Amino acid sequence: MSDISSFWDVDRLRAEWREGQGDLVSGNDLQTAIIISLFTDLPARPDDDFDGNDRRGWWGNAGEEKAVGSLLWLLRRSKLTPAVALKAEGYCSDALSWLVSDGVVASIDVATQIIFPRRLNIFLRYQQPGATDSTDLRFFWVWEQ
Repeated sequence: MSDISSFWDVDRLRAEWREGQGDLVSGNDLQTAIIISLFTDLPARPDDDFDGNDRRGWWGNAGEEKAVGSLLWLLRRSKLTPAVALKAEGYCSDALSWLVSDGVVASIDVATQIIFPRRLNIFLRYQQPGATDSTDLRFFWVWEQ
């Protein structure tokens, strides 16, 4: 059974479900898994800098040994700097590492790029097991500084 297909809506800067002929479209499981891994809020660790007492997180992670999601949400109020871009790369790599350890992809690389003054691009390149070519995905945020 395929998952509901998700895609990154560039105009709205958020993930959405694909619809077709009055129903949700299924398929694109790997892209959907990547979107969920990157844009589901992982709970902040006690030593992370977060606003107030809300560590956020997703209820589906309760009791799970390996939580799904990333800490990208922690960067939302940061000033867009090279250090923040590197932190975003690390958060993305951590969130997607399960794809390699579970054998879903053979490799995945993450890079970020700042487009001054207010945009962060996230580039992913992954290769599926047994494939000779790689696939690229790109996401971007408009920063609210």
